[in-house]
Amino acid sequence: MFALNQAPTLDEPWLQFKNLQVRQLAFCLSSPNILQSIPSELRFKQHTFQLHSQHTWAIHFKNYHARLLYLDQHPQELELFLQRLKSTRLGLRFEMFIWFWLLDQAYHPYQVLGHSIQKIVARQTIGELDFLLLNHENNQVEHWEVALKYYLAETDYTLPCWYGLNRSDQLIRKLNHFSQQQFQFDEALEQTIEQRFVVLKGQLYLPLQHRLRPLPDWVNQERRLGYWGSTIPANHAQFYRLHRQEWICPAYTPTSQPAHWWINGLYRQYDQPNYYMFRNSALLLQDFKSQIDQKSLSL
Repeated sequence: MFALNQAPTLDEPWLQFKNLQVRQLAFCLSSPNILQSIPSELRFKQHTFQLHSQHTWAIHFKNYHARLLYLDQHPQELELFLQRLKSTRLGLRFEMFIWFWLLDQAYHPYQVLGHSIQKIVARQTIGELDFLLLNHENNQVEHWEVALKYYLAETDYTLPCWYGLNRSDQLIRKLNHFSQQQFQFDEALEQTIEQRFVVLKGQLYLPLQHRLRPLPDWVNQERRLGYWGSTIPANHAQFYRLHRQEWICPAYTPTSQPAHWWINGLYRQYDQPNYYMFRNSALLLQDFKSQIDQKSLSL
């Protein structure tokens, strides 16, 4: 039995927009962090940081909603801004969306003091700050680090068992990197840093075979969870493969045909907002190559 079911009552307001870039901008702004709290398992807390509450992102979306509606009809300004990005990395694309919103200062209390600020000591770069902001609501200087991440839980849902698509990328390592490296600075651009925030969005994926285990309390269940595995569903014609940029948020209508040849990647179900990260097992990969070889011989 292959079922991907989650409560349909999740608030996903970014889906109302039709332009892909605007949908993704709305997702980057209004989606909650993938973590609702800092895990207590994180032991090496050298420099503390905070996560914005879900309510905070909801307020930001409400204040920006009219602007998003305008951009959905007139996306040229956003499209030109994104053309500055020459990389295809999703994390950098996510950062560009956050930067675009922050520069729209009429819709929020933040003033951008600096972006991608390098800290150099004796001609050696020792770190970089994503954003330095002045919050006009409390008149405090804030350091923000932003990240778009996709982590797959293995059989144990404890903090060390969440891996990125590259196994060297672990959730626990990323959180420790925030604490030990990225938030090590007390000042930047001659401004004293008074608050530190992580903007950590994306999606978490549960193993299909063990999805009934209780989740840690730090997992934000107000965000849609995906599933991952090396099993091709029997109803595979109901799934289509998302293009890489659609991992942030899919286009309004499907952009590919039903999946017949399954390769590593993220798939979405046509009639349900379910996401499945397919990962080839060694045996399945061997079978896939064998099918390709047989098909080649028949040509």
